[in-house]
Amino acid sequence: MEQKKHWQSFGEMNQLDSNHKDVQDEFNDLSTEPVSNNLLESNAPRRDFLKYLGFSTITALAVASCETPVRKSIPYAVKPEELIPGQANYYATTYIQDGEAVSIVAKVRDGRPIKIEGNQLSAINEGGTSAQVQASVLDLYDTARLRFPIMGDTRKETNFENIDNILKAKLKQGKTAIVTSTLNSPTSIEIVQQFINKFPGSKHIQYDADSYSALIQANEKSYGKKMIPAYHFENAKVVVGLSADFLGTWLSPIEFAKQYATNRKIDEKNPRLSHHIQFESVPSITGANADQKLLHKPSENKLIAKSILNALTNQPIVGLDKELSKAVEEVAKKLIENKGASLVVTGVNDIDIQILVNAINHEIGANGKTIDWGTSINTKKGIDMDFANFLEDLNTGIYKNVIFIETNPVYTWSDSEKIKSALKKVENLISFNPKLDETSLYCNYQIPNSHFLESWGDAEPRTGNISFIQPTINPLFKTRQWQESLLFLMDNTTDYKTYLKNHWLKKLGSEKNWYEILQKGVINANNPTNYLSVSFNKNVLSSIKIEEVQSKENIELVLYKKVGIGVGQGSANPWLQELPDPITKATWDNYIIMSPSLARKMLDIDLNIASQADNYEVHPPKKVVKLTLGKQEISLPVLIIPGTEKNTIGIALGYGRVGTIGKTVIGVGKNAFPFTNMSNGTINYNRTDVKLSLTTETYSLGLTQTHNRYDTPQGIRTEVVKEMTLEEFIKHPNEIRDDRDKELKPYGGLAKFESEGTLYPIHDKPGIKWGMNVDMNLCNGCGACVVACNAENNIPVVGKEEVMRGHEMHWIRIDRYYSGDMDNPNVVFQPMMCQHCDNAPCENVCPVSATNHSSEGLNQMTYNRCIGTRYCANNCPFKVRRFNWADYTGADSFANNQVGVVNTVTIDMNDDLTRMVLNPDVTVRSRGVIEKCSFCVQRLQEAKLTAKKLSRPLEDGDLKVACQQSCPTNAIVFGNSNNEASNITKTRKENGLRQYLVLEQLHILPNVTYLTKIRNTKEKEHA
Repeated sequence: MEQKKHWQSFGEMNQLDSNHKDVQDEFNDLSTEPVSNNLLESNAPRRDFLKYLGFSTITALAVASCETPVRKSIPYAVKPEELIPGQANYYATTYIQDGEAVSIVAKVRDGRPIKIEGNQLSAINEGGTSAQVQASVLDLYDTARLRFPIMGDTRKETNFENIDNILKAKLKQGKTAIVTSTLNSPTSIEIVQQFINKFPGSKHIQYDADSYSALIQANEKSYGKKMIPAYHFENAKVVVGLSADFLGTWLSPIEFAKQYATNRKIDEKNPRLSHHIQFESVPSITGANADQKLLHKPSENKLIAKSILNALTNQPIVGLDKELSKAVEEVAKKLIENKGASLVVTGVNDIDIQILVNAINHEIGANGKTIDWGTSINTKKGIDMDFANFLEDLNTGIYKNVIFIETNPVYTWSDSEKIKSALKKVENLISFNPKLDETSLYCNYQIPNSHFLESWGDAEPRTGNISFIQPTINPLFKTRQWQESLLFLMDNTTDYKTYLKNHWLKKLGSEKNWYEILQKGVINANNPTNYLSVSFNKNVLSSIKIEEVQSKENIELVLYKKVGIGVGQGSANPWLQELPDPITKATWDNYIIMSPSLARKMLDIDLNIASQADNYEVHPPKKVVKLTLGKQEISLPVLIIPGTEKNTIGIALGYGRVGTIGKTVIGVGKNAFPFTNMSNGTINYNRTDVKLSLTTETYSLGLTQTHNRYDTPQGIRTEVVKEMTLEEFIKHPNEIRDDRDKELKPYGGLAKFESEGTLYPIHDKPGIKWGMNVDMNLCNGCGACVVACNAENNIPVVGKEEVMRGHEMHWIRIDRYYSGDMDNPNVVFQPMMCQHCDNAPCENVCPVSATNHSSEGLNQMTYNRCIGTRYCANNCPFKVRRFNWADYTGADSFANNQVGVVNTVTIDMNDDLTRMVLNPDVTVRSRGVIEKCSFCVQRLQEAKLTAKKLSRPLEDGDLKVACQQSCPTNAIVFGNSNNEASNITKTRKENGLRQYLVLEQLHILPNVTYLTKIRNTKEKEHA
């Protein structure tokens, strides 16, 4: 049996009969359910509902029993001058989270922020965002936020004046420690220092749950600089990553993804690519995008770094197996060949390994070329031993007061019991965190911090690059910025806004400059023509010892971060919980990642056996394994993920939350932070002494990868993903176009396919013709576009139970494809949305013309016409149309339409507070209609109206659709394809050799084009 070149699932890889049957039966899950006696609460689909009752009966029933509630609107008595109802305002501000600072622009409608975009004026992110940044606007309307200050064991509500007076007296009675995550705000650092000066003996400890302590300390030993330098991937022709997910979660992924993409964009006239080699143990976004991925055990990290250094300095490589030794030699050769244009980074929180990488970068001339020591990255400053020593100090009782600011060590520290015990010895525990999180639960005073969209402030994520924070809405609750709280506790009556303004007026010189900077949102440092280089202290290498690697058969553990959840920042955000992880395509849980080979031994599941692969793939319940590490143990379901080192397992951090932090976290995953430990002065996220045992339990996971599959007749090879090596593309640049022409030859080939491949007449398409292009060399699968689409288009959250039934509602999905060997396959990410086909098969089958084609090339949905037959979804070859099985949004006028159907998470999303995030320009869909990508038609209409008001034609660049605007790598280009000067037209002309249409042979004429994935490797593609 011929195996497909690319496969999404194990069933598809094995071409199973059940896989084809499952695709054909995509709509059978509810259609067979009987209609209950209570017709309004029935789970039967709408077409059966009408079949049983008849339309006249349901109409009479609705009229008799339902009355639309009357809601009176209250007009403005005095309308704010800057507010025009129905017109959006945009404010430059900054996303702040645990030291991360991203310059953004907030869209505000009628006084409420509803959408986040990147600030294009920022020299760091240049308009790019991440999934967490896009989802942060929803956190503003989180129902779990504290709404007033509280105090005492009973958490009694109080006011600011009362709690301030009490705390002022307490602070005078003894020493105070302030524990924060990394601070990079110039004014915040200044205020903390003033506090320490005001109260002698006080101390400031910066603690990062996502630790980069080893990197900072290694730089201090290697170069005498206690800092993280600026990295420049755009200058690197060769990039080597050693367990560093720099495109997903390491240090500054938005910035690095944008830099990395500049050398991954193909110029067809002069095709070149950077060469990216990734060493890793568990799959990551960065590894998935690498040209070459090499698997190894976590305990081999130091040995690999030492071996690369040895190969560069003509010393023997010892301790590695034959495959890794050969790979290290090839890596060293490439690094030397590209001296001064190479970069090596590692994400391992081990000082010795970071020193070895520093030595490697010294040997390859990276300092001053791809690493700038004149600019520091200020987003991570915490030193692990500082916090460990602080805990010892707490046990001695030297601190009378401890203040926690935007940090949660009770949850994230490896030994939470030790922290709890130490905190009991402190008389006054004060929290400025916005929720009753795990740490705040132990505090007897809490002044909730305001959300960043309600705040003033500044940030300096890079030396000289300042990003300003300004409020986009008045505080929704009785909250206060922590900076202002500290000022008041020091008897400084200046509010923080005035303090901030006065600070910057001294530097800017005038109020005019102040307001101009607020409008821009950023001050960019002058870009130096030459980066600063520093000398490496080779003496530090003498103290490094290479430990003997444990047996290859021992099982090791990697604790990693997901792009959405992070180390827990996104755990209370429904958009991020429902975002499919790019690697595993799982939602709403963490789990154990395991290799196919280890699964054969431990789970007795062989995915090369068709029947076993079928059973594993089709059924959501997964086998549960108990992991034991010393006194700690955890039981989690197992996901078998190709590309995992054969005897290594991975667990995502950030789950298993407790405290009053939102319904979203209830029962979601388990906390893996107890499996971290302190090793050689830093937090260790890799463990070697792991024991696994199979339990008799199973646990269902909400996976999305096998949903919405293409209906391909058995035996017919249909490729929706095209991939080549750079070597093949240079030798045969016309291969993709020739293959397309050959496939379409029975219908006149590429030149005549549109006219010869159909019985319908061909008409001219004058005026605007909207089109999109996706460059698969630039898309790294980060998921920012998915969350951006959710926010822009009011896409509902459905919850885990509905996801398991295939009812997720995302309008854009990122399909993950494998090719080649199951143990270490190539991975390709493909964004898939409605293709807005000119010959759309969905339009012909709709009995009420709810879906139709516009004169501008859009496939439109008229929700009021849709009666839920789902014929269009059945006819869509891309499976991108979504059906509202339940009233996820609370938009239906039928009473109690959510009871028994929608879970608590979804109901929480429909709280009056949470609904403030909804975009009023987009219809909120009720139950029983089809919805899908609209190319953000509301943005198109707004841009056309704006151009009309200015008495000019619509110009390219007047608008960006949500997915395009959020993308940090500019992988998506959108515009008027009838405009010769538009970016979409230029992109298609400049990339005609790589361009293709998905399922082109069906003659549905999509308006979305894709550019073939090119890898810089000599290896041939697998069949």
